[in-house]
Amino acid sequence: MSSDVIIVGAGVIGSAIARELSRKKLRILVLEKELDVAFGNSSRNTGMLHAGFTYKPGSLKAELCVEGNREFDEVADELGVSFRRTGKVVIGFNDDDLERILKFKAIGEENGVEDLEIIDRARLDEIAPGAGGNFAMHCPTSGILDPIGYTIALAENAATNGVEFRFGEKVTGIERNDGMYEVTTDKGLHMGRWIINAAGMNSCAISDMLGFKRDYIVKGFKGEYIVLDKSLGKHLNIPVYPAPDEKGGFSTHATPTIDGNVLVGPDSYVTFDLEDYETTKLHLDGLYEDGKRMFPYMDRQSYIRSFAGIRVKRVNPMTNENLDFLIEDDSEFPNAINLVGIESPGLTCSLPIARRVSSLLGKAEALEENSNFNPVRLKTERFSEATNEERAKLIENDPDYGEIICRCEKVTKKEIIEAIRNPLGAATVASVKNRTRAGMGRCDGGYCQMRITELIESELGLKETDIRYKARVSYMFTGRVRDEIKEG
Repeated sequence: MSSDVIIVGAGVIGSAIARELSRKKLRILVLEKELDVAFGNSSRNTGMLHAGFTYKPGSLKAELCVEGNREFDEVADELGVSFRRTGKVVIGFNDDDLERILKFKAIGEENGVEDLEIIDRARLDEIAPGAGGNFAMHCPTSGILDPIGYTIALAENAATNGVEFRFGEKVTGIERNDGMYEVTTDKGLHMGRWIINAAGMNSCAISDMLGFKRDYIVKGFKGEYIVLDKSLGKHLNIPVYPAPDEKGGFSTHATPTIDGNVLVGPDSYVTFDLEDYETTKLHLDGLYEDGKRMFPYMDRQSYIRSFAGIRVKRVNPMTNENLDFLIEDDSEFPNAINLVGIESPGLTCSLPIARRVSSLLGKAEALEENSNFNPVRLKTERFSEATNEERAKLIENDPDYGEIICRCEKVTKKEIIEAIRNPLGAATVASVKNRTRAGMGRCDGGYCQMRITELIESELGLKETDIRYKARVSYMFTGRVRDEIKEG
């Protein structure tokens, strides 16, 4: 069966568009080359709800960022997403830092960011006692959230409202014939009246397939992060950013996560491999030195893991200036919407971007409202956050709550099973990890990973050799060692 709309990409932008369009009576198909949502750069960032004081006044980035920030309390409540409006401080040490901070304060005020103020060390001690610096700009409207959980929430809500997601399907070609788009993947052919390019770092490749041959120049800016143990979370209650550098960019910052860890990073350097997520000793050592200035409590023994993300920016080839988000349609390519250069603050801007896309569809044709649309996705209650009385009640109602699978994060068998039964049908170890935090603790899955695999096998009826960790080729098992020895 053909679709009304095919969306390429199931990161935070593609998932937000899917959810927004499910408000209309449309047959919507989302194609994603990975095995679940948020397996790319949507999961590889700081998890900040940005306020909008760093973006050029009048730009789409500035407009959408302020819009997305203001609505997020309601959005988080609708989608059952953990969110905290912590605020943010941008700290400085000298007069040069102050001059640069004041420039961003002026930009923020022009963009409509509210309640920005310069504070001294005494006030900084009240707001962020764990931060370095002699003074700061305080931005109370910034916040923190789980970027993976938010993307999952958008996609699962879209799915419950009728959107179909196909994972593990990489788009290899797009043709238009008789008013329909023929989208070829490495698994088959899909037909759609509309096509939306939300492929993130691969958006230029999809853009070329669609015919939007604009010679977009994009650069990958890689940033590495260090994740610190929850034991340090008590010392940091608010994101701490350094004063911007001479070019107006921010280097390493320290950010509390919604789950109690601390992130230190990212740094930033150009990469030509847009899927190079390797972390390196050189850059992690640099993060340590820079991070200590932001967060003096940082120490190497508190490292849990490291990761990297890549911001794919559209740039001016003559000046090397970073360009604005691009959301375009073109009468030469009817029923196609092209999104290029959607990087930070894409997380904050995701739903405002989705509304702009929906508006473009609505200008081209009358869209009927979906009277059955339900914006609510109930929040998943965590056993680890329950009181002892609440835990006893849960176990009484379902004994599977009484079996702890992940000791570090206190995730139960019941929670693992519910994650495996998610509306999207994702069936990897990482899919369970992203929904429950099982495997995100100090032992990095050493205790729980095999138990999760066993539950995936039993719940879904999969063979051991069909279960994957995350990537399409990341098979957990290739066969039985003892059988192979016996045969040998």
